[in-house]
Amino acid sequence: MNKIIGIGLLLFVLGNTTVLAQAKNEIPLVAKDTLKSNDIDPLTPAKAAFYSAVLPGLGQAYNKKYWKIPLVYGAIGTSLYFYIDNNKKYHQYRDAYKRRLEGYTDDNFSYLDKSRLIAGQKFYQRNRDLSLLISIGFYVLNIVDANVDAALIQFNVNDNLSIKPDLYQNDVTLRTNLGLTLNYNF
Repeated sequence: MNKIIGIGLLLFVLGNTTVLAQAKNEIPLVAKDTLKSNDIDPLTPAKAAFYSAVLPGLGQAYNKKYWKIPLVYGAIGTSLYFYIDNNKKYHQYRDAYKRRLEGYTDDNFSYLDKSRLIAGQKFYQRNRDLSLLISIGFYVLNIVDANVDAALIQFNVNDNLSIKPDLYQNDVTLRTNLGLTLNYNF
């Protein structure tokens, strides 16, 4: 019985050892990415972001997205207009309140009492600060848009890869349904 176990153990050990007589020289397969273009500079997103940081809209011009430039200037210009307007009105209310404390009543806000002048100051100060934050937000969004657009410009987007709306008939209820189809053509 011990001989059978010993022979079985010997065959088990010898059967599980790996012996390599030849070295395999495999050539790795490299798949070509058809969605990426090979002639794109990897520093393009950084350049576009830098240009937009220096002058808003310049990064969009660098990316050749000229239609975005009026949007950038419209957003930043509008928010800056409201900042300037609210700042002017804040200073008018503040100056009227200071004159009221000095005893003058011949200002443009003679119909308002002191509490209304303080409330007007707080209102326009809050709107001024909010307009400044929105202006900064649009400025940062301009930089991010130029960076992301430059990073995504290297991808090939054509009709071979598309998402399109599609009308199809439901087999059970025979009703027409609306859906999205993802098409990839080789």
